[in-house]
Amino acid sequence: MLDCDVLIVGGGIAGASLGAELAPRACVLIVEAESLCGTHATGRSAAFWLESYGGPVVSPLSTASRPFLDAPPADFSDRGFLRTRGDVHLTRDALPVLPEGIESRVMERDELERVIPGIRPQWRRALFEPGCADIDVAGLHAAYLRAFRKRGGTVRTDATLRQARREGGAWAATMADGSTVSAGVIVNAAGAWADPVATACGVAPIGIAPKRRTMVQLRVGRTGLRDLPLVDDAGGTFYFKGESDNSVWLSPHDEIATGPCDAAPEEVDVAIAIDRFQQVVDWPVEAVERKWAGLRSFAPDRVPVYGFDPDVDGFFWCVGQGGFGIQTAPAAARMTAALLLGRAPDAMVEAIDPAPFSPARFR
Repeated sequence: MLDCDVLIVGGGIAGASLGAELAPRACVLIVEAESLCGTHATGRSAAFWLESYGGPVVSPLSTASRPFLDAPPADFSDRGFLRTRGDVHLTRDALPVLPEGIESRVMERDELERVIPGIRPQWRRALFEPGCADIDVAGLHAAYLRAFRKRGGTVRTDATLRQARREGGAWAATMADGSTVSAGVIVNAAGAWADPVATACGVAPIGIAPKRRTMVQLRVGRTGLRDLPLVDDAGGTFYFKGESDNSVWLSPHDEIATGPCDAAPEEVDVAIAIDRFQQVVDWPVEAVERKWAGLRSFAPDRVPVYGFDPDVDGFFWCVGQGGFGIQTAPAAARMTAALLLGRAPDAMVEAIDPAPFSPARFR
């Protein structure tokens, strides 16, 4: 007898959301190497829902996820997870082109001065995306874990998978503490550790690359910032948003190659972030209140990987979500659950083609 039908490796947003979708129909175990789920990426995200983020392949997952994030089912949460603030895509040159169907409008200099007081003169135009919203990441992740457990799923923390072998149509997985787990399917939802987990299971890696992202909370000499829109460079060199009355969250939009690790910010990257910020607005920087870094993991083509490995039976990929894994989680979990169970997709994702996400594209 198998210990579980599905063994999910990784308890971040990808593993938790897929687990919650699978649990009513299968016996599911999530194993998480850390003492808490969501330590390295999910728990350090400055996440926002931005429909255009990730490009034309990813944005349909974001669009499909919005209704759930706005008004989840009553048995999942008694409140939504979004707070709309809008996004100002600044540009010195041509306006960015968003995927088709995403609401936006042009902002000229006079409106920019009203929305972002103190903006420096070189920023003349912008594209405004009104739907951009903050995501309560901790609340969403906790709700998925709560739903997973309520639906019969089990989570084991401090549980690192060391090796797994496919034997007689099932997996025999050995954990770091010497315990074993047998499962019909292994789901690789290990984020930055995705390729090492695949190797431990005898599966060829697909080139998942962890990237470090730096975040800084600044106290500045300007008030009234809590509802400031997300402000980003259309060229991808910074973004910031209001956090409190006189503080902002800021990133240099860096993607620094690293191994899977407990990421920490480098002083040079904090300095780069502040320098870029000061090239946008004339607000005096009074203090660095917080600084942190997280890991974002990308497939070689920067599109998430969802589906069964074409070469190894019973090995399912759920990785490479980059910086858009949280905003796409509801739809991605519905789609991947249908793929894994061999069921027809439900209404949330029935119009989304899963083929571009297949791991077969790397074989």
